[in-house]
Amino acid sequence: MALDGMTPRDESDLAEAIRSTEGGLSVSGGGTRGGRGTGANLSVRAMRGVRLYEPGAMTLVAAAGTPLSEIETVLASEGQRLAFEPMDHRVLLGTQGDPTLGGVYSTNTSGPRRIQAGAMRDFALGVRFVDGMGNIVQNGGRVMKNVTGYDLVKMLAGSRGTLGVVTEVALKVQPAPETLCTLSISVADPVEGVRALSAALGSPFDVTGAAFANGLAHVRVEGFENSVAYRAGQLKDRLSGFGEITLSSDPSLWADIRDLRMFSNVDGDVWKISVKPSDGPVVMARLPGDAVLDWGGGLVWACVPTGTDVATALQGLAGHATCVRGNGGAMGEQDSAVRSLIDGLKAKFDPRGILNPGVTS
Repeated sequence: MALDGMTPRDESDLAEAIRSTEGGLSVSGGGTRGGRGTGANLSVRAMRGVRLYEPGAMTLVAAAGTPLSEIETVLASEGQRLAFEPMDHRVLLGTQGDPTLGGVYSTNTSGPRRIQAGAMRDFALGVRFVDGMGNIVQNGGRVMKNVTGYDLVKMLAGSRGTLGVVTEVALKVQPAPETLCTLSISVADPVEGVRALSAALGSPFDVTGAAFANGLAHVRVEGFENSVAYRAGQLKDRLSGFGEITLSSDPSLWADIRDLRMFSNVDGDVWKISVKPSDGPVVMARLPGDAVLDWGGGLVWACVPTGTDVATALQGLAGHATCVRGNGGAMGEQDSAVRSLIDGLKAKFDPRGILNPGVTS
């Protein structure tokens, strides 16, 4: 069955399409993140809509093709939000379309708040998907509960469509805060910047963002107005030895960090590099170009001249790196036992190897 450009209307159509195919399928949703596999295009964008929303239980269920903007609008109407602050790749990559829930789940896309709230997969309660043999699978549920057997909800998150095509995701959500305050500390040296971030994260003041960019260490606190004012004041006293501090309640700074707006009009390859926080400044020192440290220094976003040999520059550092804009691929050692487990899961859920061939999970 020829599937080029196919957009199934529902789960049954999708299952039949997968069962009928004889070649590889490039699975997509909104098409905003790039990194698609080889093969005929199979899009879930027609499977959309919020299917259940219970504000009192802070639970939402939506089809995989539902635009994030639609979900965020529904949540905002009840004073709630997605806790994991997903990145909008359109800013960095210049892509079109609408980011979808399925895309965020399949890539486990998580923003600056991950250091406090956790990743996207930590908020997934249940999932429905179609595996590589065309079987419809459901795991988890619509409420918090203990999981017995295989936790497919966590397994599918971040698998990039290589184990199954997601059709529905159930999420827990959280209340939106009354306000926020960002403390920006003037620290020219990235090593000192990471020390300032570590001091903030090690405090009892519930920091929800810790990033370093352009000689400034940024620390965010969120919540009720009186609580934010108190915690910001305490943090200002604690961090005053690192440099001059300014305060702001403007949320746009964190949207810019989340979406890497500072690299949107700058030529070069962009790498996402995960290391231990103390190695963040080391990565910055070894690579040409510019960089932003997020997650207290443990996540480095580096914009380097096109074709830069990042693998050689970072030789000897433990971690993992992926080129998100450019043709650098991925690098980093993977434990043989982990690789064996991944290969075993692929053989179980996609024995024909037709789902997103060429994409690494």
